[in-house]
Amino acid sequence: MKYPACLLVGSLFLVGCATPPAPLQPQQLAGPWKVDLRPTPQAEAYFQELIVTSVKDKSFEGTFYGAPIRQGRINSDWGTLRIAFVTADGSGDYHHSAVLQQGRLEGLTNSTGRGFLAYWSAARP
Repeated sequence: MKYPACLLVGSLFLVGCATPPAPLQPQQLAGPWKVDLRPTPQAEAYFQELIVTSVKDKSFEGTFYGAPIRQGRINSDWGTLRIAFVTADGSGDYHHSAVLQQGRLEGLTNSTGRGFLAYWSAARP
């Protein structure tokens, strides 16, 4: 017999049985986000915009820092909304990922052309 997310104690007792959370709705990504791209926690805030213009199934479109989003992907199967996407400028590609937690996006950007990994956060304007 299977028990999702349960703790079995011994062979007779079932303790702490919980049902996994329902997947989140990716549509909550749609619209504008104010992104803080400050390079260090002590630096002045540096804001740019993430605009999600379309969400369909497990993909999305829009712009980030004024560049078109390519390969926008969504995963909400684990009870948390996660995204990944690619943008580019003259230096090369930027690979981004983020997780939606408590109404904020917490993200990372890997710059393949400029050789850095940056943390960023975003909230609704």
